[in-house]
Amino acid sequence: MKRRSFLQTGAGLVLGSLSLAACTTTGPDVPSDKAARRRELDSGVDATLAKLYGSVNGSRDLANKARGILVFPKTLSAGFVVGGEYGDGALRSGGATRGYYRLISGSVGWQIGAQSKSVILMFLTQDAYDKFVRSSGWTAGVDATVALATVGANGVLDTNTAQHPIVGFVMTNAGLMAGLSLEGSKITKLDL
Repeated sequence: MKRRSFLQTGAGLVLGSLSLAACTTTGPDVPSDKAARRRELDSGVDATLAKLYGSVNGSRDLANKARGILVFPKTLSAGFVVGGEYGDGALRSGGATRGYYRLISGSVGWQIGAQSKSVILMFLTQDAYDKFVRSSGWTAGVDATVALATVGANGVLDTNTAQHPIVGFVMTNAGLMAGLSLEGSKITKLDL
């Protein structure tokens, strides 16, 4: 009974934290009309890709080979035993934005705190890209496996990474994060 109460309290705190985070992203300083929201997301995508290319050697070459790149410039995650993550982003293909998407995920385990990070998915095969675009709701690890990028001791993107149909990057202000999983992350298209 104590454990159940503890988990319910943790879940309540996470939901409350995410609700507050959602409120802060829709406050008076955030554009409410769709065109302004698209411009804001596109600007965030540009900045995130520039940061990736400047900090991970070989990432620009990989991006040039990609059929599409899905970028979530700012995903907010919070947790207290039960955690959640939320963020909006854009899909780029052929140098143009092809749609706007939302990433949502949850987790259970020992965790406490909150952070912001960027998530980038590169679709390196036409088949992987087409399956993503045609889906009405796509889940990493269920609809396709996402290989997280690794950087070798020489500071260059691991060449084995480029062999996978979908490659993911997760970055904070400190740089590329390692040892994470995007499995279970649900991505749906936004009406923007």
